[in-house]
Amino acid sequence: MRRLIVCLLLIIALLAGCSEPGSPEPVDNPRIVILMYHRITEGVATNLYERSAADFAGDLEYLHENNIRVIDFSELEDIVQGETELLSHAAVITFDDGDHSWYTLAAPLLKKYRMRGTFFLWASKMGMDSFLSWDEVTLMSNFSYESGDRPFAFGSHTMSHQFLMNMKAALGGGEAFDAYLDEELGGSKILIDKYIYASVEALALPYGDGAGDTDIIAAAQRHGYRFIRTSERNVTGTASTDFFRLPSLPMLDDTAQEQIGTYLGIE
Repeated sequence: MRRLIVCLLLIIALLAGCSEPGSPEPVDNPRIVILMYHRITEGVATNLYERSAADFAGDLEYLHENNIRVIDFSELEDIVQGETELLSHAAVITFDDGDHSWYTLAAPLLKKYRMRGTFFLWASKMGMDSFLSWDEVTLMSNFSYESGDRPFAFGSHTMSHQFLMNMKAALGGGEAFDAYLDEELGGSKILIDKYIYASVEALALPYGDGAGDTDIIAAAQRHGYRFIRTSERNVTGTASTDFFRLPSLPMLDDTAQEQIGTYLGIE
């Protein structure tokens, strides 16, 4: 009996000292960084906006090893609004444009690490040149893990990927610009929604142009967007977070993995 009691006490002590498998260690002042990728290359990247598959895999490994939780925009919203408690640093993984490498290289690596990704489509380019086909968009959107969770979300990078503020100046603003935004934001959303499991909720500004512009924000709200990701560099996740002006960290050919930690305050 004494031996049984000792064994039970040891088990209880071990369980008390163990965290749930896979759960991140709590950190003080947890932060969220939105990572922005473009094309993933099989070999060495050939320009600044590409990232090799080896480096991308290294990024995911860095997130895993540093207990940086990968979330999506809806989870970001829940955290900011206090509906979900964030105990660790977190990252939102995003991709811009629509390159075919998302299907062949990025998605398999995200699946390997069981991580989420949000993919912003240059809607009028799908099926052309090196861009994804709509069938591939549909396949990615409908992929789910055994739990039924679908890790891949799609957003809009507008219809024609132009500098929005240049177009505002050219059109003189007002109703003409609103009509233009209705096509770029509203038209692209309608098109993408035809091919994905859920509905487009996030917009990424082409070239980061127009961050904070009230006409662009009003158009996004008019067409049912809940988030705008910009190219402004910063972290997010505080109560003052503006969902229509979310900053990001561009992951370029020469970006070191440790830069993610620098943004999050990891020593």
